[in-house]
Amino acid sequence: MTAASGGGSVQFLALGDWGGVPDPPFVTPREVATAAAMGRAASELGADFVLALGDNFYYEGVRDEWDPRFQDTFERVFTAPALRSLPWFVLAGNHDHAGNVSAQIAYGKRSPRWHFPHPYYSLRLSLPGTNASARLLLLDTVLLCGGGSDSDDGYPAAPRERAGAEAQLEWLRRRLVAAERDRFVLVAGHYPLWSAGEHGPSACLRRLVRPLLRRHRVSAYICGHDHNVQFLWEGGVGYVVSGAGNFMEGSRRHEGALPPGSLRFFYGAPASPGAFAHIRLEPHAATVTFLEATGRLLHREVLPPRHR
Repeated sequence: MTAASGGGSVQFLALGDWGGVPDPPFVTPREVATAAAMGRAASELGADFVLALGDNFYYEGVRDEWDPRFQDTFERVFTAPALRSLPWFVLAGNHDHAGNVSAQIAYGKRSPRWHFPHPYYSLRLSLPGTNASARLLLLDTVLLCGGGSDSDDGYPAAPRERAGAEAQLEWLRRRLVAAERDRFVLVAGHYPLWSAGEHGPSACLRRLVRPLLRRHRVSAYICGHDHNVQFLWEGGVGYVVSGAGNFMEGSRRHEGALPPGSLRFFYGAPASPGAFAHIRLEPHAATVTFLEATGRLLHREVLPPRHR
């Protein structure tokens, strides 16, 4: 799958944990405010697509591709003109797996802006005006590491199907090798590899995915799951947490479990109306900007290309 851009860069909005509530009106004030702010950001800063980082429908996903939640929590909320024209590239979170993820995949045939072709998939991003490209690899961290009932640290003990988990990990290995010449490589999943928040770091991702990110000089890992926004830097890899689309939590319960000095930014003020990330890829740099739903700029990081 390919996403091309104009205007000298590729840019997108990254939003996790945005999926409303199961009872009327099926949205939260924070989701509505964040959707409006994303529309303004897309118009003012530019955006080519939205990266949806899972927990798309709280609390038990959707039943089938005709579930009214697609309309109530997605189509009728993200209605700003600058958003309606953008494709959404979607991955699943643990709450999505409590329902029917296959229905979310099937919904892509009904909505021109909902793109979810497979539980895990690759997106090629062409950097305009150059021969350079970037690669975005979307994972299903629930299939990789497990889902269902949370353990004490907020993560399951093992995947439901080990063979499927190994197949996904092998796919990731092959894709990272194939992306060796890409200027930027971004990997996205729902669970965090590093996070200071309530759920904290995933031991499974640290064990299985972190060595691959470091070995292949991945630019950034982008996730949700913890309901705040964070930026961490460890082992030459940037870690973007953007899980504040529907709830906001200020807990820094797992800050002590992080590598010393890795946490560069954390924002989870309970009174905040929501937040998200804007990511711009240019030949010379990747810029990650965190924005509050008020429009306030919260933090910005600039990441170097893997090679020039």
